[in-house]
Amino acid sequence: MISLKNVSKYFGKKCAVRDLNLEVEPGEVFAFLGPNGAGKTTTIKMITGLLRPTEGAVSVCGYDVAKQAVLSKSTMSYVPDQPYLYDKLTGREFLKFIADLYRLEGDLAEFKVQQMVDTFELDEFADQLAESYSHGMKQRVVMAAAMLHDPRVLVIDEPMVGLDPRSSRAVMNIFRERSKAGTTIFMSTHTLSVAEDVADRVGIIDKGDLVALGTIDQLRIRSRVEGRLEDVFLAITEGAGV
Repeated sequence: MISLKNVSKYFGKKCAVRDLNLEVEPGEVFAFLGPNGAGKTTTIKMITGLLRPTEGAVSVCGYDVAKQAVLSKSTMSYVPDQPYLYDKLTGREFLKFIADLYRLEGDLAEFKVQQMVDTFELDEFADQLAESYSHGMKQRVVMAAAMLHDPRVLVIDEPMVGLDPRSSRAVMNIFRERSKAGTTIFMSTHTLSVAEDVADRVGIIDKGDLVALGTIDQLRIRSRVEGRLEDVFLAITEGAGV
């Protein structure tokens, strides 16, 4: 569903991502981890078509992200680390706007909007202007919008930022449900407990290089650390920096 082949991204002389090869399968929840500045967000922006790789190719659902941009983007949703809404729209109006973008019409659009309002418990503020929303409220609306059209691929940068524990638990449950239905979920997060709870596989990037890839148990074996993902992550990234 997501394929990166020999992908590198340079900003001037600085290499943000170096020769990245990665395949993420249908229905897989993939956690992409790394220290600040490791290349996570750059990779996500190349997957979503916001940046073009300097070298290599990125495809989503078989569509080349650079050459078939509209087709590739039609298969996915992207949630950035900073949620953005239109201040003068209500949450419900924003969801209807997203439904229009993906050509959901009539009763189906109304049904999907209400389904997301119920799923993310937006009823209390769905009809208020977005300019009055807290960060957490905005994050819930943006997550709802991302799932509105049942994307085949969901790309999320820091999914739990601003969410309270109840909302975080709801999002993790949705991840599990969507992955069982075949949705591919690619998420970057610093919340390692979330990755440990829901990810089928983990990739760790450090200074632009993919330094580890596998299930959490495989990474424990590699790092020789029996413990939480946080301990495994620290052992691998500290070792990569030597």
